[in-house]
Formats: sequence, C-alpha cells, structure tokens
Amino acid sequence: MVIGIIGAMDEELEILLKEMKLDRKEIKANMLFNSGKIYNQEVVVVRSGIGKVNAAICTQILIDDFQVDKVINVGIAGGIGKDVYPGDIVIANNLVQHDMDTSAFGDPVGQVPRLDAFDFKCDTDLIDKAKAACKNIEKSNSFIGRIVTGDQFISDTQKIKWLNEKFEALACEMEGGSIAQVCYLNNIPFVVIRSISDNANNGAHMDYEKFAPIAIKNSTDILKSMLMNM
Repeated sequence: MVIGIIGAMDEELEILLKEMKLDRKEIKANMLFNSGKIYNQEVVVVRSGIGKVNAAICTQILIDDFQVDKVINVGIAGGIGKDVYPGDIVIANNLVQHDMDTSAFGDPVGQVPRLDAFDFKCDTDLIDKAKAACKNIEKSNSFIGRIVTGDQFISDTQKIKWLNEKFEALACEMEGGSIAQVCYLNNIPFVVIRSISDNANNGAHMDYEKFAPIAIKNSTDILKSMLMNM
C-alpha cells in the first residue's frame, strides 16, 4: 500500500520529509514528488502549491504515476465554526467547493454541474485514524465536519458567516475540495486535515509567525501517528 501525502506549502511538509527514508525524487508539472518510507510505510510526499488547479493536478499525478492507494491532505485553514479556535484541528468528513456556482441553472451553490455528488465524503477509516491521532495533540481541540474550498483567501467576516450558514462548514481553505473531487472520480480513499490559524466568525486570531510552528508540529504528529497505524 502506498499513501500519497499532499501539502500546499513546503513548510507544512519539511519536518516529515526530514524523517523520511527517501528512495527517489521526481519532478512532474513543476512539483517535486518524494517517494520513500516513513515507519516502513510506503509514501509519496509532495507540495502541490496553492489553489484548486494545482491540488487537482497533483492528486491525479499521484494516482496515475505513483499508483497511490490512499491520499492524505494536510495544511492550514481558516476557522468558520463558532467553537473552532486557532491551533485547533478540523478533520473533514466531507468537502464542498463553495465557489462553484451554477445556481442560474437551478443547481445549489457548491454543486459541480452534472456530477452525481454534492459533497465529497472522506474515508471513514482514515477519519478514525486521524481522530485517534488527535488525542495526542496537547492544547488543541479537534473537530470532525465539513470543510469548504475555493480559490479565494477569505477575510471578510460576512462571507465567513455566509459559509457557516450556507454550508454548515467548520473551516475554509483553497485545496481540499479539489483533492476530494479527484479522489472521488478515481475511487481513491482520502481524508483532509486542517490546522486552524484564525476565525473571523468568533474574532479569534493568531499571528502567523506564532501559529505556523504549532500547525506544522500538529500536522506532522498526526501524520506520523496515522502512518504507524496503517
């Protein structure tokens, strides 16, 4: 079994890569794919870059060229749920692309036209493994729920409230929904895990310089725990 691990930014993966027994590196679509083992689990670790197109291309390459059996996506997100605070973890059980809007044709906002699914559901076993891994994360709460994705950095409080009301989402970010769609179309189990940096819905915010090391450590610890139990 081969696990594909995607992060949007280098800093989200740097600690994990240092602990990896690297077999080979390969560049495709200007992305560096690192193949090797962590705790004797075969993995391919890659920085996708930011945004839905980058993430979708990256995921399809993992599936086609590296024959991954499962995909785990980690990274940073903005909180939406009122009880979600900086440093907390949100594990997606499903994802929706909030910027997909063909409502003029009668589709609900978020529906990919002519697709037989509205949301993309994460693998229950991977959710359970992520939830178990979060028990070891100190000073952080973890939540399971919907994450919404769009090619927008959202800082407007009203838009955050709209996302919460419209989609009942706990967090928003810029890659997970497209990774989820690609995995759905290819019938590949996946999960998306996000560390929360701020929440305009409840006014909570943490300086990025303070937050980044916390998020990176949490993501790395969760991944390591999950890989040990695959």
